[in-house]
Amino acid sequence: MNLGYACINMELSERPKKHRITTNRSMIRRTFDKEGVNYASHLGYLNVQDLYKILQWNEANGFKFYRMSSNLFPWASEYNWDDLPNIVQIKDWLKMSGDYAKKHGHRITCHPGPFNKLTSDNERIIQNTITDLEMHGWIFDQMGLPRTPFAKINIHVGASYGNKQKACDNFCHNFERLSDSVKSRLTVENDDKPSLYSTRELYELIYSKIGIPIVHDLHHHTLCDGGDTQEEALHLAVSTWGDVRPVVHYSQSRAFEHNDPKIKPQAHSDSYWEYPETFGLDVDIMCEAKHKEKAVFALREMQEHKSSSLLLT
Repeated sequence: MNLGYACINMELSERPKKHRITTNRSMIRRTFDKEGVNYASHLGYLNVQDLYKILQWNEANGFKFYRMSSNLFPWASEYNWDDLPNIVQIKDWLKMSGDYAKKHGHRITCHPGPFNKLTSDNERIIQNTITDLEMHGWIFDQMGLPRTPFAKINIHVGASYGNKQKACDNFCHNFERLSDSVKSRLTVENDDKPSLYSTRELYELIYSKIGIPIVHDLHHHTLCDGGDTQEEALHLAVSTWGDVRPVVHYSQSRAFEHNDPKIKPQAHSDSYWEYPETFGLDVDIMCEAKHKEKAVFALREMQEHKSSSLLLT
């Protein structure tokens, strides 16, 4: 079992500006319109260099599971890769990061944004979704990551548009329009609202038709359980992964953490006070607390205390 964190390394990104390490350098639309592809290429180049540094930090600190940022390349949908003046150097750094991950046994994944909706009837939305997903597939290919869900590209199914069956039929149809680079890595995740999709619904409406794995989010399940217990839903999701170790997402309630009922129940906590229950299943856990790797250190302490307690009994 690996405990991972998502995108931002707080220790590295909170350093003084001169020494800051981050893969989230970006710009607003107005700046992109003014500075163009050359500046986007420059920021992307800095981001991929820092990706390598983050992986080095991860190795030094015992992290074997990491979710890459989806913002490596600002405004990536607005240009072709060959338009970037330093694309050769960018590819070299991506390959270096992929080689480093493979050498040290790291698992690298990503989670494209909620605007990706293969369920839509709107062709423009579908095209934008395909463009974004293919960008992630291209990056993973440049890194040499496996074309399996081990290097998952995880998304939510998206809106239901008042008809879950039709929306999921659209998803399955549009899935076939994706390249093998994306199809071989794509996974879907359960939602945090009953109007959207439980793990059970993803199993019946998506997995049973096109066979893509389900990422079970433990916190989301408490808000949209589909009639299953946490254990039942987790076992169901795990059964979709074949011989690849499944991924589970874990966060806790921010409203409970801050004792504030005004906070939305979907909101993720800053850190953790309970170790996740995985019912003896062999899974990797992507930790989605806001304090990133610092929150994972808290979980590690719980894990070590739990192991020590078992040894003493």
